[in-house]
Amino acid sequence: MEKELGEASQPFERVAQAYEQMLVPALFDQWTDTVADAAGVREGQRVLDVACGTGVLTRTLAQRVGEQGAVSALDINPAMLTVARARGPQTVDWKQGAAGALPYGDGQFDAVVSQFGLMLFPDPEMALREMMRVVVPGGRLAVAVFGSLDKLPAYAAVADIYARVVGENVGQALRSPFALGDPEALASCFAEAGIDDVVLTGGNGKAHFPDVTTMILSDVRGWFPFAGIRLDDQAIERVIREAERALARFSGPDGAVEFAIPVHIATALKA
Repeated sequence: MEKELGEASQPFERVAQAYEQMLVPALFDQWTDTVADAAGVREGQRVLDVACGTGVLTRTLAQRVGEQGAVSALDINPAMLTVARARGPQTVDWKQGAAGALPYGDGQFDAVVSQFGLMLFPDPEMALREMMRVVVPGGRLAVAVFGSLDKLPAYAAVADIYARVVGENVGQALRSPFALGDPEALASCFAEAGIDDVVLTGGNGKAHFPDVTTMILSDVRGWFPFAGIRLDDQAIERVIREAERALARFSGPDGAVEFAIPVHIATALKA
């Protein structure tokens, strides 16, 4: 996820590890093959993963391109990259940098992908222009974003709880990953970037957390600190109590929380 940070520190590395351990299996891992398929990633290609985070999509890309291919992965967050490098593979060219100023030459990659990062970039249109710039003619760009909160009542309810119990800024921090969930807004973003032939497809995945507490702590420990938000134990307990009531309809007999999570995949072919 793209946020301005200083040098990586141990506390932020723990946040990145929590992101990998709690959010990746609950939300992100299930989409890696879908995004790779949308970009047409195949053996022997040169591929770039923008806003790679802890490398969940990068690892799938490395498997796809094989020994004859090459994968580069970029993220602005050094702590995310520390975790990504540790998980490997070591053949990936991991690099710190911003999506709005990619440190690569024109037409360097057969495919460029970005999974759940676009809505967090300071300038999404500039990032799209940069991603298309480094794609070879005939290559593909594929971007995944979450659907809008009006299609995600579970997260909408939790965002409202944060806003009421802690503060509007915390509620907004949870809403921000869903900011490009409206297909018209997403298409408009591409159009503003000069990409008119974008193709949007949608699908539903499934969010799965072992319990409400884990769902709340996944953001408290794995996302909010990167946004400069840290909650005390009392606030966390109040949020969990209210969330247990609000999410009861999404909880099974074993306490696990499951709900559909809509995603849009935007693809474009470079002429």
